[in-house]
Parts: sequence; structure tokens; C-alpha cells
Amino acid sequence: MEISALLLARAQFALSLNFHVLFAALAMALGWLLCVFRHQAWRTEAPVWMSAYRFWVRIFALVFFLALASSVPVLLELGILWPPLIERIGNVAGPLIAFAITTLFVIKSVFLGVMFFGQRRVSAGAHVLSVFMVALGLTLTIFWELVMQSWTHTPAGATLIDGIYQVDDWSSVILNPSLHAFLLLYVAGSFLAVGCVMTAVASWQAGRRPLEDHERLTYRTGVVIVILASALQLFALDTSLRQTAHDQPVTAAAVMGYWQTGSQPELMWLDWERPAEPIADSQETLDPAMTHSVSDSLAMRWLGQDAEQKWIGLDQADPQTPSVKTLFTLARLVAYGAVSALCLMLLSVWTMFRRGADPGKYSAWLLRAQVWLGLLGTGVWLCAWNLTELGLHPFMVWATLRQEDLLTTAGAGALAAGVLASGLVYVILFSGFIKMLFHAARYGVVPVRKPGVRI
Repeated sequence: MEISALLLARAQFALSLNFHVLFAALAMALGWLLCVFRHQAWRTEAPVWMSAYRFWVRIFALVFFLALASSVPVLLELGILWPPLIERIGNVAGPLIAFAITTLFVIKSVFLGVMFFGQRRVSAGAHVLSVFMVALGLTLTIFWELVMQSWTHTPAGATLIDGIYQVDDWSSVILNPSLHAFLLLYVAGSFLAVGCVMTAVASWQAGRRPLEDHERLTYRTGVVIVILASALQLFALDTSLRQTAHDQPVTAAAVMGYWQTGSQPELMWLDWERPAEPIADSQETLDPAMTHSVSDSLAMRWLGQDAEQKWIGLDQADPQTPSVKTLFTLARLVAYGAVSALCLMLLSVWTMFRRGADPGKYSAWLLRAQVWLGLLGTGVWLCAWNLTELGLHPFMVWATLRQEDLLTTAGAGALAAGVLASGLVYVILFSGFIKMLFHAARYGVVPVRKPGVRI
């Protein structure tokens, strides 16, 4: 079977973007957690907080530089895989990319070195400030990336004139209608992934040896973060689906597996099926006073309506609408994954009340489940991100610039080689990260402190 150049270009760009987004999200959430650890170490002078900080700052350093390095292929592929794109959206994308790069290099040049290497060369307060500024700067950098990404879904504040977007109102560009949904998804996914990783590391350690105080602190922190982030993830999914129903109703219909415009919608939880024949009552308008089940109410919440108040289905779709099965499956993986993480952490809290705060006393099966939770959190976050990004297909900018019209002239063979090379590099980097993470978990951090130096 011959694979099209368009599909290969999409695959290569998706690989690079997913790798970058994952590590950027981990870096952002870890940055704020390190703020908490470092501030508590300074305020209370309790060694447990500094030990936790010293362990996770090494993981943060690795994550940060992987996020930084992986941003380069994303920027390059925007020009290589989609050559006309930057010319078409450069008036919007150029300043936003410049803001992101400037913010990143300011924190990298001014504060990152102090955070990593200046703890004994500056006062404790100055070091706490540097950790805070790194977290803040990284968050602002990601904010500009999310502005760019969300604008492609709802291109407000700019007008397409002669094939090139001209900015009319920068406030509308930055505060575009879908920005809040992207921010919610990103924050929820970031902290869910980090909380799951922290819980997984502490559970893995508890299954092999008695935990130290800072490792028990890590476990408790991870449990709390996963509970809060799972609930936020479900809220963010609801917000994103409602925004999609408003701005991209056909994409919303694909997510819901809803085929026939006007028929009474029903939420399908696990299975989807395309009807063989049109539904008889497809042109009927629903009675607003009609009583619906919870399933029907949720379906109506996440579907768009046309001017006649009929639910918009896939029969109004463009022939190149994104894969219904893919979007349908991703939405449910996000929901079920978040619920599973939440239930497992609530079970952990119940076990904590029964057996104490030391995970070493918990059942072996629970610790093993929590180790796998690290992959679950990462998977939920990537599914949530791809749900929004794949919903944009077949466009690069919603309803205006099509991917096929911006595609490079390179052949399928060259693109296939690029996909294989990129995939191999990312597999090696991700495997190396996992290996380094568990190496640090196994051997810990050797404390080094000069006499008389405050933490």
C-alpha cells in the first residue's frame, strides 16, 4: 500500500510536536513544583524540602533541555514540510515566535544558571527568586506557543487578504476564543503527567527499599497533584469539547460519532457505528421541553447547532474531515484515563489512612499499579493534545489554509526517511530519559553542603 506524501508529512510533524509538547509540559509543571520545594526549604529550613528539591531539580534540568532541543525541529519543519505557511501567517506567527524565543533566552541567560549552579554564590532569597523566575519565564514562553496554536483553530483578529493574513487587532489575536480551552488542557495535562511521574518514581522506590523522608514527601505530593489534576483534566475536556462544538461543529460531531444532522443525539461511550441509511427523523427539530437522559444531555452539550437549531452531524462534513474513529477514541481515552488515575489515587488516599503515610507498607499490586501510572498520565496528556490538534485537519488554519495546499514538493520516499529518522531519534531520547529517571530513583542524590551555609 502506497502512503501519501501528505500523510507522511503529518506523521513527521506530529512526532516532533508531540515530543516537544510533552517535555515542555513536564518542564512547566516541574518548575512550579520546584518553586514550592525551594520556598519551603528556605522558609522552614527543614531538610526534607531541600532533599526533594535537589532530586527533582536534576530531573527538571534534563526535561528542560529536551524541551528546548526539541523546539528546533518543530520550527524547522514548519518551513521544510509546509514551505508557504510562514509566508501566509508570518504577520501573526512571526511576532509570537519572537516573543516566545525572547522570553526563553532571557530566563536561560539570567536566571537558569543561578538556579542550577548559583545556590552557594547568592543568598537563599535570591536563589528562591531565580527558581520562581525560571518557572514564570517558562510558563510565559509556553503561553506564546499556546496563543499561536489556539489562533490556528480560531483565527480571530486577522484577515486573509490575497492569501496572506494581515493583523487587525493584536488583542483579539492573543485572546482568541479558544485560548482559554488550550490553557486549561495544557495546565491540567502538565500537572497530571508530572504528578503521575512523581507517584510512579516513589512507588518504584518503595517496592525496593525503605523510603527516605523526601521520597515519602514526593509520594504524598504526587498523590495530591494527580487527584487535583485529574479533576481539572475532566473539566478541561468538557471546556474544550464545548469550544469545539461552537467553533468547529463538524469536528465536534466526529468526536461524538454523530452522523445525521437534526436527529436526537445520544452519547456513545465505547462503540461507534456509521448508519447505513439516513435516520427517518433527521430533519425534525428537537422540542426544547423534551426530557433527555444524562447521556443525551451530555451529547447535546458537546455538539454544535445550525441556524435552525438542528444538531450538526457528519453529513455536513468536508470529504477530508479528520478520522472519526481517531477523534472518537482519543476523547474517550482522555476521559477514561483521567477517571482511572483519579480512582487509583483515591484508593491510595484510603490506603494511606488505613496503613499510614509510608508507601512501603502498601500492597505490592498497588505499588505496581502506581508505577504504571507514570505512563498513564503521559498518555492522557498526549491524547488530549492530539485530540485538539487532529481536530484541525485538514487545515493548518481553520477553514482557510489547507495542509495539502501548503505541502512540500519533496517526494514520499524522502518524507518516509524523515519519519523513520525522527522516530528513531525520539525513541532513543525518550528511552534515555526513562533510564536516567530510574537511575536517579535508584541511587538518589548525594547531599553536598558546606558547613555554615544556609539552605
